[in-house]
Amino acid sequence: MDYQRLLDATLPGLGYELVDLELARDGLVRVFIDKPGGITVDDCVLVSNHLTRLFTVENVPYERLEVSSPGIDRPLKKEADFVRFAGEQVKIKLRLPIDGKKTVQGVLQGLNDGKVEVKVGETLVAVPLAQIDKARLVPVF
Repeated sequence: MDYQRLLDATLPGLGYELVDLELARDGLVRVFIDKPGGITVDDCVLVSNHLTRLFTVENVPYERLEVSSPGIDRPLKKEADFVRFAGEQVKIKLRLPIDGKKTVQGVLQGLNDGKVEVKVGETLVAVPLAQIDKARLVPVF
C-alpha cells in the first residue's frame, strides 16, 4: 500500500499539506499535517475522521491512526520546504561529514542548484540534498 501517494492525493483537497508520515510495525499510521496559520486540534479531528473513512473505503490496512501537527521543530523534507522556510533557524544532520562535522546549524538561506544553503556565523555552507539525513526548524524563543 502506498500511503504517501494516497495522502498526497487527499490532503491538499482538504486544505492541508502532508509534512511527514510514519508507519510502525504494530499497525500505527502517524500523519503530520500543516496549513498556513498552523494546525489546531479541530484540524486533527477533521483529518483523522476523513482518513478513517478513506482507509475503510480503500481497504488500507492499519490498527491505529494518529494525526498531529509537525510541532515547532517542524521537519523539512521536500525541496519546497527549504525554500519556504528561508530565514529560519535550522539544524541539519548529515549522512556524511562536511568539513569534519555531521551537523550544520544556522540560518536557512534557501535552495540553490540542488544544495541547501545555511549561513553558519559568517560562513555559507552548501549541503547537497542527497547528504541530508534529517533537517528540522529550530524554535527561537
